[in-house]
Amino acid sequence: MAERILMIDDDTRLSGMVAEYLGARGLEVVTRPDAASGLDELARGRFDALVLDLMLPDQDGLEVCRRVRAGSGVPILMLTARGDEEDRIVGLELGADDYLPKPFNPRELLARLRAILRRQRPAEAKAGARLRFGRLEIDRDARVVRVDGEEKPLTSHQFELLVALAENAGRVLSRDALMNLVRGESLEAFDRSIDVHVSRIRAAIEDDPRQPRRILTLRGAGYVFARRQDEDGHEGGDA
Repeated sequence: MAERILMIDDDTRLSGMVAEYLGARGLEVVTRPDAASGLDELARGRFDALVLDLMLPDQDGLEVCRRVRAGSGVPILMLTARGDEEDRIVGLELGADDYLPKPFNPRELLARLRAILRRQRPAEAKAGARLRFGRLEIDRDARVVRVDGEEKPLTSHQFELLVALAENAGRVLSRDALMNLVRGESLEAFDRSIDVHVSRIRAAIEDDPRQPRRILTLRGAGYVFARRQDEDGHEGGDA
């Protein structure tokens, strides 16, 4: 069964071109020109990903992103005007998985969608599918993160980022290295979206995100996932 993409963008010419391009490569694309019809379509149908323009005629795309994420885990790829860094960061904070500035190459859109869809597929069964670090459990098969047994909400992109950090516990990973592990492509120069995702992960798994113990920042170098964590005066973690 072809994976289904919903594209909400008022540029009908662009949407038509994207639908034709992606359709020729095995994806089924449904297009809607505004937030109202797009949200209705999303509520009625099964979609594997949402391509969402932030400039819509009837509603701000960031508000649409917030509404979608409040009731659905469908991956969201935002389309942003070039240079709108603030909108991009806010969108990621609201739960979007990735972004692409306009104008874009359809091949890059396809590559990013395939990366998002790949992350959504069930992980192959393998030994050690669950990573445990003290109170933190990462279930790669179920794609669930728990702290003290309580599930913590993360987007697909954030889950993969946490897995990449945890699988390389104790190693310093630069932003470029992390994005290569997660997305398979290098991070654009000066792109800070990785920091937004890390902050959201910290908010989910750290007792005090402002003073993280698990995901540490090494200024000028990147991030390191602490294999063992000093909790309540003693070392915690069994991985």
